[in-house]
Amino acid sequence: MTRDPRFDILFEPVRIGPVTAPNRFYQVPHCTGMGNIHPHTLAAMRGVKAEGGWGVVNTEYCSIHPSSDDTHAPYASLWDDGDVRNLAAMTEAVHAHGSLAGVELWHGGQRSSNVLTREAPLAPDSMMVELNPWQSRRMDRQDIANLRDWHRAAARRAIAAGFDIVYVYAAHTYLVTQFLDASTNRRTDEYGGDAAARARLYLELLEDTREVLGDRAALATRIEVYDESGAGREERSALLARAAAFVDLFDVTVPDYGHEMGASRFVREATLEDHVAHVRGLTGKPVVSVGRFTSPETMLSQVRRGVLDLVGAARPSIADPFLPAKIREGRMDDIRECIGCNICYAHDGLGAPIRCTQNPTMGEEWRRGWHPEKAPAVTGRADPVLVVGAGPAGLEAALTLGRRGIPVLLAEAANEPGGRVTLEASLPGLGEWARVRDWRVHQIGKLDNVELFPASEMDRAAVLETGVRHVLVATGSLWRADGRGRSHPTGVAGYEDPRTLTPDRILRGARPAGPVVVFDDEGYHIAAGIAGMLAAEGLEVTFVTAGKVAAEWTILTTEQAGIQAGLMERGVRIVTSTTVGGLVPGAAELVCAFTGRVSRIACEGFVPVTSREPRDGLWTALQDAGLATLERIGDARAPGLIAHAVHDGHRAARAYLAPDGEDIIRRERVVIGG
Repeated sequence: MTRDPRFDILFEPVRIGPVTAPNRFYQVPHCTGMGNIHPHTLAAMRGVKAEGGWGVVNTEYCSIHPSSDDTHAPYASLWDDGDVRNLAAMTEAVHAHGSLAGVELWHGGQRSSNVLTREAPLAPDSMMVELNPWQSRRMDRQDIANLRDWHRAAARRAIAAGFDIVYVYAAHTYLVTQFLDASTNRRTDEYGGDAAARARLYLELLEDTREVLGDRAALATRIEVYDESGAGREERSALLARAAAFVDLFDVTVPDYGHEMGASRFVREATLEDHVAHVRGLTGKPVVSVGRFTSPETMLSQVRRGVLDLVGAARPSIADPFLPAKIREGRMDDIRECIGCNICYAHDGLGAPIRCTQNPTMGEEWRRGWHPEKAPAVTGRADPVLVVGAGPAGLEAALTLGRRGIPVLLAEAANEPGGRVTLEASLPGLGEWARVRDWRVHQIGKLDNVELFPASEMDRAAVLETGVRHVLVATGSLWRADGRGRSHPTGVAGYEDPRTLTPDRILRGARPAGPVVVFDDEGYHIAAGIAGMLAAEGLEVTFVTAGKVAAEWTILTTEQAGIQAGLMERGVRIVTSTTVGGLVPGAAELVCAFTGRVSRIACEGFVPVTSREPRDGLWTALQDAGLATLERIGDARAPGLIAHAVHDGHRAARAYLAPDGEDIIRRERVVIGG
């Protein structure tokens, strides 16, 4: 394939102060869940992005001193020479492919609880730190002088580690932002008061860093175009113009992280344009910003119209590290588009290396040696594999096996592939999730050695009739109707009632009478999605959850506030810290999680979202069939997120016929010497 010449502009070099980016594809700083405890994992992941064509590849937020400790969230650090050596592994991996490496120097201020280092958190004032019941220390002049020294020292270490771009970080409510914003800076000295005084520390850090970097590296700044209150655009514009004397690149965003990092349920592609389009003309310097860019046409449009000089991406670079290469080669239909589910961000919040629903190799580049575009080809002739079930696990397994050169028969009981992806993508706001299905079906269609058989219900006899001796069972799972879950491990006899409809039945078109009670004992998005959908159809809905808020786990994906607000706007009554103890005529019995008190609400339809039953009956029936390979994968093995299913399908496909020792999982850990 050849590239449409319209896209040539995206591959032009861009001068950033003393360095030159080879193209306009810019992986902005983003969390990884790897930080300073998994340097090999981090370096391999960033290196793959450079290999995939990202012209600039940045770290996540990088602490400059032990007084900025974000444990348990993993973060990069440049505290000492050991950190220099670890981050040099990343810069070497990035430079190996001709890309620039950037580092985002960071101090968290009152957002750093310092639970590991026990250092007193620092901030413009003594205020409560994030999530914990203690306060920061009000910074005095010596603290400010120390901060400037730490920042200069970190910049020198960044140069020693080989970074080409060094950030002064003034966004996302961290320390510099706490000084810039009037809501958090109530000081009455020369660092507080009017806008010029509040900006003093920021400008001093810019000047200090510029002096350290000289012409050895570019100076970038990440900053919001207005303040945390949503006002102050003119004030912030004046600051941006003033900062331009020191800055080589402006990485600009908005204070609302739920907008910048918004899930596709609420925020569409490229919605920051109206907020950031003025910065280029204001500063006269290159500008980068994000927008969960998944469409090459959108990227092209913003560059051609002068909105951006570089196309910033975090999540799209996670979903497809080779996105730039595919545009360069004219392979647009091969781009694995981000679905905006924010599972990547959720796992950083869990203190674990990030993963991706679309890209099962994310985070596995060093640990398992997985590459997002390459799977080891089999040598010689391979026997065919039968994959039963074309949901997320089955589709991924069939595609990966096919790319390895293995013949695949993919049998799906339904008339169309997709399984649970198709069902969940039908919920309000989740249409982009269908990309998990659509991309894999399209890629499978390019392979002559993979054949899809829809409307093919497979039992033991049907499997054996194929004559295939290698079988992967990807038959998924079904939501339980008996109430088994966290709150009721043994189930609830009172759920056995004609009013009970499982989520699967609802998503396939069944509808309860009203009023409806939806009980969420899982905590993710299914119960809230069904409650909102039924309410939008005019039913009276009560959402009951054992959690403290609706869809509690989605706090990790930045969706919770929007989900709860959406339910409230649709008139859904939300009852928290409560379980459904059973159904009685005309009512559901609610049980308070704290007192055990029982109350009743009207109920003519009941949807329990508690746990799922793996559909592994076919796997069980084939145990004594003498097959050479028989394995459950995806939800049939262990129900989880769609991301789990995709990853498990990929794992099984890579492990099949893999040479001994090929599938070793490497660990990063401290080992005591001697």
